[in-house]
Order: sequence, then C-alpha cells, then structure tokens
Amino acid sequence: MQSPPLSVYIHIPWCIHKCPYCDFNSHEFKDQNLKNNEEAYTTALIKQIENFSIEPKRPIQSVFFGGGTPSLFSPKAFDRLIKKLNFKFGLDKNCEITIEANPGTFDKQHFYGYRDIGINRMSIGVQSFNHEHLKKLERIHNPQEAFDASNLAVKIFDKVNIDLMFALPGQSLNDVKYDITKALEVGTSHISYYHLTIEPNTFFYKFPPKLPDGEKSAEMFDLITNKLNTANFEHYETSAYAKKNTQCSHNLNYWNFGDYLGIGAGAHSKLSHEGKIFRQSCFKNPRNYIKNANSHNFYDDEKLLSSNDLIFEFMMNALRLNNGFSQPLFEQRTNLPISIIDKELGLAKDKKLIIQKNGRIKPTVLGQNFLNELLQIFLRD
Repeated sequence: MQSPPLSVYIHIPWCIHKCPYCDFNSHEFKDQNLKNNEEAYTTALIKQIENFSIEPKRPIQSVFFGGGTPSLFSPKAFDRLIKKLNFKFGLDKNCEITIEANPGTFDKQHFYGYRDIGINRMSIGVQSFNHEHLKKLERIHNPQEAFDASNLAVKIFDKVNIDLMFALPGQSLNDVKYDITKALEVGTSHISYYHLTIEPNTFFYKFPPKLPDGEKSAEMFDLITNKLNTANFEHYETSAYAKKNTQCSHNLNYWNFGDYLGIGAGAHSKLSHEGKIFRQSCFKNPRNYIKNANSHNFYDDEKLLSSNDLIFEFMMNALRLNNGFSQPLFEQRTNLPISIIDKELGLAKDKKLIIQKNGRIKPTVLGQNFLNELLQIFLRD
C-alpha cells in the first residue's frame, strides 16, 4: 500500500472566551498566565514531535495550527514548532502552513511575525460582520475589528480564509447578503461557511436559541452559493468555497483520506503502516497533556481501524468533496477492493445520492444536501 501524503495538525487549546455554540476542545484562560502556559505547552508539543517515528519517511505537505485561539501565542512559539517539524521530518518546499486567528486577539506585530517565520496562510474566525449576531454568538470582537484583521491578513499572507456562519438566531436573508458583501470587499480567496448547529455539551444545547427553520436555512444556503459562484468562488467542499488554486491543501488531505499527525491536547492522528491504519488521540485536558508529556505519555486511546471503520471513515471524508473521488483512491487509501462496497454504492445510486461514472464517484446535488443520509448507507456497525 502506497503511503499517503502526510500533514500535521497542532492544537492550541486556550481561548479568551468559550463561545456558546463551540464543542471544540477549548478552555478559557481566566486568570492563568499566558506566557507561562505558552512556554510549558510549547515544550510539551515539541516532546510529542520528537516522540514520533514515521516509516517510511515522508515530508510534511501541510501544517495547521488550530484551536482554541492559536493567535494568543507569540510568533516565537510557532517558530520553535516549525523548526522542530522541519528538523524531524522535513517540510515540503510548497508546504502550506496555516494559523487560525481571532479578530478579538488581533495583534498587528504578531501577524507580521507569523509571516516572517514561514506561516503562509491565515484563517480568520469572523463568523459575522453584524454587531447583533456577534453579540448573540458571544464573540469577543466587533465588526470593525473583524474587517481590519481580515484586511491586514490579505495584505500579509499568500492565502486567507474567512470563517462565516449562517442560520443564526434572528438572521435574515439581507443579513446573509451583508456578510457576503463584506467578506468579498476584503478580497479573500477562500470562504468557509458553516451552518450553525446545536451540539451536545454546549451552552446553546442547554439553552437553545430560536433558529431559522429548515426552509429559511435552505434559502440562505442557496443565496450563499449563488453569490459566491457569481464572484468566481467554486463550492468545492461541503462548507468551503475557493477561487482558482486557493483550496485549502490541509483540509483536502483530510477529505482525500491522507495521513496526519495530531499534536497537542485532544488532537487525533491517522497513520498508515504496512497496509494497516491506526488512530491515536491525545489527552484532552491541557493540564493532563502537559503533565503526561513529561513522562513521554501522550495518548489516552490508540486503535487499529477495521475494514468497516475504513469504509465509513473514507466515505465520511471523501464524499464531503463535491467532485467526489476516483475509485483507485479508495483502494490506495484503504487497501480494500472497491467491490467491497458494491451493495452500498448500488443503494446510494438507487436513491439518486451519488453518480458513478468513468471511474469516479461523487455525490449528486441531492447527496450533497442530504450528506448524513448518504453516509448512513456506508455505516456497517
């Protein structure tokens, strides 16, 4: 089995304020000392990088610093990590290195500092340019801060993504139009647009806000897609729109079922070795992660994926891409024959959820709109 491309995800688990919709592994700083946390946590991350042994050796195609709010940390911390990754594995000459940033932690010098150490892509967590919606989402920035941070990012970085959300409490179609207009004014080449969903273990789950109904949400989605298509953005993945040659390489590696190292509290890895695929997950609590790193113990779970796991996980990723995947890719990445899912493919075609043509499998528009129903077909356990 040919080894897939290799990416790295590094998780920075702290933020200033936990948003009511957020179910990510993020923790408020409160009265903790940021500088001390940064030093202790970065040291633990470096220990985990040193602990990895990848065979066969492959250069890293992309690095993604996610959170939490990575932009709370200084360029110095990320410089240490990038240099360690390059020394340990080697970075591909075209390696895409992304950092997530919150406009509420906007620091002009940090932005320039991130670029100077080799970060070439920034993802800005704007969510909305509307003051009332930002308040309801409990974001710590205001519309002007979002606009200023986005504009500066576009000037500094080769590629910039803006995160936006729709189907927000009290949101109208005109509100959605306004957010799109402001994002396009910035001149970004990539927009990720997420439907607000109420996740368990969030404040919104305990105290649900009134959201637009399904019909209104569908109108918003159609409006977003039409507006961005008109502005020469391709809707290439469930929640992602990009201009030509600006798709997110890191996320594409996920969707194409590539390998990745997950470094940091709660991070997950997927690694192929000798025809088998393994998953590892790190301790979620950052304090536990740092404590266990001192004894070179990073994982609270390790698992060998079964054939059924591989089928579902491959489909869960690859069918997010509107252009789907080639049949040989399924066989390369899972080490399973495509015939093993003939029954499921037939059922999905009968329901008009996929098209199988010229050695390629991709979701229909119906399949894109009912992705969860499509994926259930491939869930065997």
